[in-house]
Amino acid sequence: MQKSIIFDIKEFAVHDGPGIRTTVFLKGCPLACMWCHNPEGQAREPQEMQGPSGSRMVGTEYTSMQLADLLNRQSPIFKKNEGGVTFSGGEPLMQAKFIAEVIDRLNDVHVLLDTSGFGNESDLRMLLPRLNLVYYDLKLIDARNHRIYTGVDNQIILHNLQVINESRLPLVIRVPLVPGVTDTDENFQQIAGLVKEMPALVSVDLLPYNRQAGAKYPAAGMHFQPTYDETQPVRINKAIFQDAGIKVNVR
Repeated sequence: MQKSIIFDIKEFAVHDGPGIRTTVFLKGCPLACMWCHNPEGQAREPQEMQGPSGSRMVGTEYTSMQLADLLNRQSPIFKKNEGGVTFSGGEPLMQAKFIAEVIDRLNDVHVLLDTSGFGNESDLRMLLPRLNLVYYDLKLIDARNHRIYTGVDNQIILHNLQVINESRLPLVIRVPLVPGVTDTDENFQQIAGLVKEMPALVSVDLLPYNRQAGAKYPAAGMHFQPTYDETQPVRINKAIFQDAGIKVNVR
């Protein structure tokens, strides 16, 4: 039986997919996005967090059975409110076998994967038949900028996006708006050009920048050192996507 470290389970979530949901945040991420708003999700191991009331450990081990049992107890709420379960992180593809075991134990629950797409293609293909919807974070198309701001190349991410497209699984592209980095017209045009012909695309969601993210870093014993000016207002140019015939939302 698979086990995983989870750093948060958010019940009654209304921004992580359709309906009322429970979002499971799995620990561990291969990216190091400069603007990451869940720095406590980057390391796979439990870690100590400092707060006003003292220190606490973040990260609890669950077996797939334990997590499935917890989620199944909430299934009447999901069904009544057209909701379900969202697996997020961190990067959930790092825990694909664990997630698959959990899904296989769920009682007819809508399942959403919220992913950066950076993971093994085989793990993604294993999960796809078990999913109802994918939220796909697409930050930057330019490979050089992607390496600078996330610490990894985006070749795997762009390839896995095509794998999902070929599966025809409903797909929402989510673009975090980082001032002067991801919110440029050039980046928007590149994203729109890439996804506009995808048959299963539901929408592109633009996610405004979270200026509170930096406050978490000292508590996690980490340094928040953006090389961009986070005091700039983000640019929200919906017209580029609308002109390409893409439904676009600002979340």
